[in-house]
Amino acid sequence: MLYLDAPRWPAHGRLWAHLISDVSVAELHAFAELLGVPRRGFDRDHYDVPADRVQAAIWLGARCVTSKEIVSRLVAAGLRRPRHLFHRDFGK
Repeated sequence: MLYLDAPRWPAHGRLWAHLISDVSVAELHAFAELLGVPRRGFDRDHYDVPADRVQAAIWLGARCVTSKEIVSRLVAAGLRRPRHLFHRDFGK
């Protein structure tokens, strides 16, 4: 299943949401491609999705949840990649 939080994270003059999968990173990449979110939007264990793509993500099947639930679902699925354990060259 794919999940995203509300677009409330400001950067580059826009608001952003986080998109995750609780199944696999492969599912996440495939959904992001379908949604038209470039691979550069991938950050360790989620995609940063601009606010103007959130409704499309929901229409395509992503479920809107809280930011806390995003983290808890990543942890429960074993897909959480905390910043302090992430090496930019590894795993992309």
